[in-house]
Amino acid sequence: MITIRKSQERGHANHGWLDSYHSFSFAEYYDPAHMQYSVLRVINEDIVTGGTGFGMHPHRDMEIITYILSGSLRHQDSMGNGSVIGVGDVQRMTAGTGVRHSEVNASLEAQTHLLQIWITPSQKNLTPSYEEKHFFNTQKENRWCLIVSPNGQDGSVTMHQDASIFATLLEATKTLHYTLSHNRCAYLQVAKGSIQLNGETLIAGDAAMIEDVTELRLTAQENAEILLFDLPKF
Repeated sequence: MITIRKSQERGHANHGWLDSYHSFSFAEYYDPAHMQYSVLRVINEDIVTGGTGFGMHPHRDMEIITYILSGSLRHQDSMGNGSVIGVGDVQRMTAGTGVRHSEVNASLEAQTHLLQIWITPSQKNLTPSYEEKHFFNTQKENRWCLIVSPNGQDGSVTMHQDASIFATLLEATKTLHYTLSHNRCAYLQVAKGSIQLNGETLIAGDAAMIEDVTELRLTAQENAEILLFDLPKF
């Protein structure tokens, strides 16, 4: 079964400096039908105005993954990490027993467009940690690139959960397949462009929740950027 969640069905909050779409209940957006999917708790699509951002704030017991679509983001945290991440970078922060961090647009003028993803960890009270890696377009063009996994396979970022995240840059008319194991489910997020997924049309911002389907077939109707989450099925 493939259940489509259209972009406009997401929660939306425009704070002026931040324009944010919430796939699941978050902050003041509450939707009991969309609290999370498997271990996927948050996908926020954020557009951050130049020179602004999130000041220091706390998290705990969450795997926080940041994926930049355009622009750049300056990160600082209470573990002593500080960096600027841009397009192609994937950042993972294990909040564990507690961490504070800030995320600020690294440009004073250009917007930063990003996806922030929260995954519930396999256990609580982990030691906080941080990791980031860069993935080149050539690694993602018309194929699945493993960007996050439980064991750092194929040079991916490691997270504390039995889940994997793949990214692709799929050119118009190109087709890509994915085989899902019987005890797994999947969540697909279209970040840019438009595709057909097993005959269903999805455009930027749309998502699909996938259960009891073995073979996925994606064909790009225009150049597209897509994230696929391979998740435990409960």
